[in-house]
Amino acid sequence: MLVGLCVHQFEGVAVLHEEKLETKTLSQFYPKGFDHVSKIAILNGSSGAKKTTTDKQSIVPFINSIKDIPFIPDENQERRVGFRYNVTFYNDKKSIFSFSMTNVDGHYYHTEPDLYPIVDTFYKQLNVEEIAP
Repeated sequence: MLVGLCVHQFEGVAVLHEEKLETKTLSQFYPKGFDHVSKIAILNGSSGAKKTTTDKQSIVPFINSIKDIPFIPDENQERRVGFRYNVTFYNDKKSIFSFSMTNVDGHYYHTEPDLYPIVDTFYKQLNVEEIAP
């Protein structure tokens, strides 16, 4: 188990505390479940383009393919710049959960198996127009 330092703002005061980082799945990060996800938006960190889908026949298999993949905390929790993909789940128009391939809730992880090829394939298969930045 790793320990990460976190800074949270409470009424304008920065509070520094340690947070124990454990291996978790997306289902553990978001225990409310993903049954009510009505839209997925994926932002391509390389191009800045975004694709979205509201097609339940695409959403459900995609979530099922990634929800139990372990996110293993990286030993190095130093701030990084950039990302490959950022995935956001929505219930109607409200964002309910978001993560990147290596970052959940401001902490850095790697996945086994690697999440990137799964998200990359899903992104490329989405038959919707990319929204340019």
